[in-house]
Amino acid sequence: MPVQGDPPRPTSKPAAKAAKTRAAKTKKANLAEPPPEEPPPEDSQKPKNARQAFYSLDFRTLDRDLSPEQEQEWNAIYASFRSRSILTGTVIGVDDHTFDITEEDGIIQRRSVRSLVIIGYRVKVMIPETEVWAVGEENPRYAIRGMVGAKVDYVIMSVDRENDCAVASRRMAMTKQRRHTLQTARAGRDIVTCDVLLVSRKTLMVGCGGFDLVLTQRDLSYTAIADLRGEYKPGMELRARLLDIQDGKPVVSVKEVNPNPFDGADQRHPVGCRRQAVIEGKYAGGVFCRLPDDTTCLCLYSNNHYDAAFETGDTVLVHITEFNYNRKLIYGRIVGKR
Repeated sequence: MPVQGDPPRPTSKPAAKAAKTRAAKTKKANLAEPPPEEPPPEDSQKPKNARQAFYSLDFRTLDRDLSPEQEQEWNAIYASFRSRSILTGTVIGVDDHTFDITEEDGIIQRRSVRSLVIIGYRVKVMIPETEVWAVGEENPRYAIRGMVGAKVDYVIMSVDRENDCAVASRRMAMTKQRRHTLQTARAGRDIVTCDVLLVSRKTLMVGCGGFDLVLTQRDLSYTAIADLRGEYKPGMELRARLLDIQDGKPVVSVKEVNPNPFDGADQRHPVGCRRQAVIEGKYAGGVFCRLPDDTTCLCLYSNNHYDAAFETGDTVLVHITEFNYNRKLIYGRIVGKR
């Protein structure tokens, strides 16, 4: 006997067929598409910077066979890189490195970078020319070739442990030193150390408290010096008196560390006496002679002598004729060659 209830819903054959067709197409599309690629690890998405590369090194393996001298050298380099501490070294040479750079328009440009080279024991430290001078105080490119032998301060910027080399910045060291110099300087009282960087005929460039200063003969000596290259070399240390701070930069004098030798010279070399001296230079018919106590005597030739017979560096006999107390000069005449 049939059970009474809700009548069954009629099945729509076209709708069922359409649903089946859609399911088949979806399955076919899924089979055609390749599976999605897994994203690369986070470390491989970005290139490692200098610090990331440094901290990823296996120092225990790399430093296992170092000698005590090598270990000391590397520890100083590691410390400078990590804490920006200042190191000091002597420039032993200048290297040029050439490489190619592809510009945005696809044109390949060849670039050359000149670097100071410092080797304390075994590690080659390079200071690129862009990191040698303070910002706004850059010198001509050829200038750094004259710095061989100079003592410079620097901070390590990157370390290539596998190739035993590092890249450093003198500019960063100068910035740190300048801050300290300006905070602690006492003008007129402090005696500071200046490191000779560059020497030309008439001027010196020295590094002093993070500043590059240009000194002339008047800043260096009470005595006339015709060519500073004969007296000074890169790497020399000079003591100087800090006279003032002008425009945020120290003003120093090397000669004022010692008293002026002219003081008391009229007692040591009275008018009318004859003294041995060395010709330091010639200018406008006058001859600058240095007496044994480093006083300067501006001389003329006596009547029976002529200029061509005397050269710079000759030892001569001078007759003292006058003292100029305003200019602090001694005048005399050359009466013979020794």
